[in-house]
Amino acid sequence: MLPIIFILQQAIITYPMQTDGVKVTTEILIRAAMLFALFGMVLVAYLARFIEPELFLLLKWKVTIVAAAFWFVIWLVMVIFFWEPVYHYVFSSVLRWFIPPLMAAFFALAGLFIWWAASHFTGHPVLSFCLLGGLSGIITHIWAIARGILEKPPMLQGVSPLAASIMPFFEFVLYWCIILGVAYAWQKRKTTETN
Repeated sequence: MLPIIFILQQAIITYPMQTDGVKVTTEILIRAAMLFALFGMVLVAYLARFIEPELFLLLKWKVTIVAAAFWFVIWLVMVIFFWEPVYHYVFSSVLRWFIPPLMAAFFALAGLFIWWAASHFTGHPVLSFCLLGGLSGIITHIWAIARGILEKPPMLQGVSPLAASIMPFFEFVLYWCIILGVAYAWQKRKTTETN
């Protein structure tokens, strides 16, 4: 989340965003993982306190819709501000403006699957949901690494593949907590309006 806030802040100040000389290092990823882990633990504990298993079951379609909107915005920011320095090395240029809606659809389906799996595990579904969301981060980043994201873009060259595979777990735990939190707020508002 912090990188997204930084990106938006920089986008407002300077467009196009200047990434010349910006270098992501293994140390930066490790520090980011620690921050994401801290925020993620707090959010998971907070959400688990308020979202009982019965309520979690009601969030199926809200999670799906919120995931689609969330990932559409994330990927729109990525293709606007990080296409040249990073993502054109991974995706075909023809796909650039199709990526946000494609990722929205992909992560909506992923959210639905994660919700379904979390609702079938023993234990608290909020914890299962967020941990499975973190696992999706590892999977997507391993795919990007296999496509050369750590070798081709100069800004990412030299980053440890292990750090680039582990950090997204904590990053995505936080993202899926946000998605679940927004879905919960939406459900709570709907419930309040009907009463």
